[in-house]
Amino acid sequence: MDWLGPEEWKAVALSLKVSFWATLFSLPLGVFVAYALARWTFPGKQILNGLVHLPLILPPVVTGYLLLLGFGTRGPVGGVLAEFGIVFAFRWTGAALAAAIMAFPLMVRAIRLSIDAIDPKLEQASSTLGASPMWVFATVTLPMALPGIIAGAILAFAKAMGEFGATITFVSNIPGQTRTIPSAIYAFLQVPGGEASAMKLVMVSVIVAMGALLLSEVIGRRVAARVGGR
Repeated sequence: MDWLGPEEWKAVALSLKVSFWATLFSLPLGVFVAYALARWTFPGKQILNGLVHLPLILPPVVTGYLLLLGFGTRGPVGGVLAEFGIVFAFRWTGAALAAAIMAFPLMVRAIRLSIDAIDPKLEQASSTLGASPMWVFATVTLPMALPGIIAGAILAFAKAMGEFGATITFVSNIPGQTRTIPSAIYAFLQVPGGEASAMKLVMVSVIVAMGALLLSEVIGRRVAARVGGR
């Protein structure tokens, strides 16, 4: 990427870093929540479903402001974490947290649809043979839901790469620290002569987004074929 300047490359590298960690840390929780919504019946299930999808409905700025209130150094959660040296506000870790929350609904939805497509009779058959619920999940549900898990992770990564509203509200737009691709595009468009740099980052965003969609389709089909024995 020699055609990218130093500032542009920093934004791309930071976006990749933020998106990677946002996806990695949210994936186990995403699988758990998707499985709970698909298979369990419990009080408050619809409330949980609503909370999971709330970031899709709320303005991203509102989500970022709520994160600032809760995870800022004076917030109820952020204040406690700050005592242990864990700070999210105005740090790249905060950008990863904001990106994870904004991408979480897409991840959960993809995984849940994959689990919903699995015939419950297959899981029940394993249970009748004496397998524990955890063993059934690990040997039956998880392998068959793998295409959806992979697709959900890739879509979440792409969404995290493009997150702007919640991120800039929670961690601001600090060059080299919290300036991701969307924030850098916004910054470049505010200064004279910055259109060329902004366009380069727009091209990177389009390439990453399209690549993620195509990759999720290809990997999902290959994994589904292997699981199905075709």
